[in-house]
Amino acid sequence: MQYSARYVVLFAVAVCAVCSVFVASSAVLLKERQDANKALDLQEKVLVVAGLMTPGEDIEDAEIRRRFEKSIEPHIVELATGTLVEDIDPAEFDQRKATSDPERSSLAPPNKAKVLRVPHDARVFHVVENGEIEKLIIPIEGKGLWSTLYGYLALDPDTRTIAGITFYQHGETPGLGGEVDNPRWKSLWPGRKAYDENWQPAITVVKGRAGPPEDDPYRVDGLSGATITSRGVSNLLAFWLGENGFGPYLANFRSQRGI
Repeated sequence: MQYSARYVVLFAVAVCAVCSVFVASSAVLLKERQDANKALDLQEKVLVVAGLMTPGEDIEDAEIRRRFEKSIEPHIVELATGTLVEDIDPAEFDQRKATSDPERSSLAPPNKAKVLRVPHDARVFHVVENGEIEKLIIPIEGKGLWSTLYGYLALDPDTRTIAGITFYQHGETPGLGGEVDNPRWKSLWPGRKAYDENWQPAITVVKGRAGPPEDDPYRVDGLSGATITSRGVSNLLAFWLGENGFGPYLANFRSQRGI
């Protein structure tokens, strides 16, 4: 049986219309679930870098939420001044959207991390136990070899001692730069120092091996075969710990504590 060209075109249009309605309806119906999963994933990553959850720990979603609500306080910080912003809901804040919005971000100065824009505001997390802030967690990002690495850095209340680091999204080469996900490598970070005695960012990933934190506090083992990714981690930490990142916020925190 042969069909006219008109019939074929109309049939194709009808199929496309039905599929479009189906896809759009699915997106709308699943949006709430997708948003919930996104929030849960963020909570899990923050708990891991805070040391309140082990990587790969098999626990129920409700337990993740319970631990997060019990010990984690999200806050919005104005990066330029380092002050907390009270009129923005941290739960609704999307830092990536803010970064891509010209009205809510600025061009970054030239930097080795290849950060192009800096949001006016950013979300940080306080790890609180018995009413006391035990750790500060700041978001970090920057270019590796093939991709932008997104992660979190946890600091002790002195803002100098590193408590942990994690990367939750990147496209680095598995087995090479992808070793930023390796628990063994991440275990090398606690106890290292983010800043030197003059409060200048000092932590760096070296080529080869570094000593233990007590003897070699400003250096971390490099990733074997991944020199550019290792250098990228050093660069992004230098940027976000500096004056154009969270430097003013951490300085304010120290000042309030008399450090």
